Amino acid sequence: MTHAAPVSPVDRAGLRQRVDKALTEFLAGRRSWMAGIDDALTPIAETIEGFVLGGGKRLRPAFAYWGFRGAGGVDADQVVTALAALEFFQASALIHDDLMDRSDTRRGEPAVHRRFATRHRAHGWGGDPDAFGDAAAILLGDLCLVWSDELLHSAGLDPHTVARARPVFDEMRGEVTVGQYLDVLTQATGEVSLDRAGKVARYKSAKYTVERPLLLGGALAAASADVCTAYSAYGLPLGEAFQLRDDVLGVFGDPAQTGKPAGDDLREGKRTYLVAAAVEAADEAGRELLLGRLGDPELDGDGVTRLRELISGTGALARTEQRIVTLTDAALAALAGVDLDTEARQALVDLAIAATRRAD
Repeated sequence: MTHAAPVSPVDRAGLRQRVDKALTEFLAGRRSWMAGIDDALTPIAETIEGFVLGGGKRLRPAFAYWGFRGAGGVDADQVVTALAALEFFQASALIHDDLMDRSDTRRGEPAVHRRFATRHRAHGWGGDPDAFGDAAAILLGDLCLVWSDELLHSAGLDPHTVARARPVFDEMRGEVTVGQYLDVLTQATGEVSLDRAGKVARYKSAKYTVERPLLLGGALAAASADVCTAYSAYGLPLGEAFQLRDDVLGVFGDPAQTGKPAGDDLREGKRTYLVAAAVEAADEAGRELLLGRLGDPELDGDGVTRLRELISGTGALARTEQRIVTLTDAALAALAGVDLDTEARQALVDLAIAATRRAD
């Protein structure tokens, strides 16, 4: 006897398809709007459509949706459309992050700034192709940020409902922005510490991946104070565990699954928890090797292998994996003592597993 594989919490209630439908319809309207301004904007429309519709795990709308349902919210397409706004915010953050990190690829495709630099070269335009690509990426990221706001407000929800959720949405966007600056600052100063790595991870990624989407969904459903407290107690450790998994994949991940070159975080000089733990545990020679090669854009495959072996040898990889388990357990424990919709509770448990055990 065979059993069907369990349905991912991102796919339950037809969620992924509904989010994609909302994004597709919104982008079709924006493409028409740009076409009315100038045909030269068509590559902008095509690039954002490819970026937003061509990939992404849809985890943030899923956390928000099940946070809404968990607090007693009644399913409606307008809610799903409003929560799809999180995908535009995610796109904005990723486009800008790739630019700041000088990343070549995203999801196996050229990063936006590289794509537009290539377009400049192909047409033989004047000026610096890379500067043009950088400017285009800044503007496309800004446009996605604007559209995140527009989609939230145009989804068809009652204005009072949107107003309840607005402070959470604003706080989330502010946190990510200052978290990105702390990341850039940490790379510039070369500071390597578990405390700094944890703070960067928390504000740059962790809070807006789980906690804020949950609280956004909760706000749309007028969640009680107890539910909001439980959502934070679940979302903060789980968001950190999600980012730690990202950090491990950034060093040890398979490029065929991550869509990024092997060891890309090492070339970019990311001062992650994984790296900080390795620096803390390494001997003098190991620290000198790791800090000397960290951030070297010319780091080749052999160099990546040496640093991977060093990080593993210090116990930093095992320590990070154990922290992921500890944080995930703490997140799941936070759901135990609060009254939530049964289906939503199970979805949040399954989302926790999916977010922390992924390979991409």
